[in-house]
Amino acid sequence: MNLLYDTFDSPIGALTVAGNSQGIHHILFENNRYDAKGREHWQRDADALRDARTQLLQFLHGDRTGFELPLAPHGTEFQLRVWKALADIPFGETWSYVQLARHIGQPSASRAVGAANGRNPLPIVLPCHRVIGSSGALTGFGGGLETKAALLSLEARGHSLFA
Repeated sequence: MNLLYDTFDSPIGALTVAGNSQGIHHILFENNRYDAKGREHWQRDADALRDARTQLLQFLHGDRTGFELPLAPHGTEFQLRVWKALADIPFGETWSYVQLARHIGQPSASRAVGAANGRNPLPIVLPCHRVIGSSGALTGFGGGLETKAALLSLEARGHSLFA
């Protein structure tokens, strides 16, 4: 799929946003656990993704708590349900994988929910960083545990990561 993309510096390292007229398909960290397929066909167009860049930077500077972007993630039906449910986790709160599984009506699917969460193509906007282990421990995150901790700290403090 041909997508437009922009890469820019942020308080948590370089971010790449990719999308098209349908919406945003990917947000990638500098050292993403999973890479997006077909990147060799993407074309750089910072103007086309200006809103996404602006909103992400506003969030990371503590000036925004949610997003108003058209989203177009691609995944299985189950993954899409999990990713949609991530948007229900309130800013500044965390849920366990078990809570997320219950929220989608599949209380015994916490492992599958964890796997879907780990494949979230739109981190930060669909806040998979707000999902933690049942013990309260930080668990895997595509941008690394340090980034996950920084995002949770930002939400707890309610102001910029540049402090």
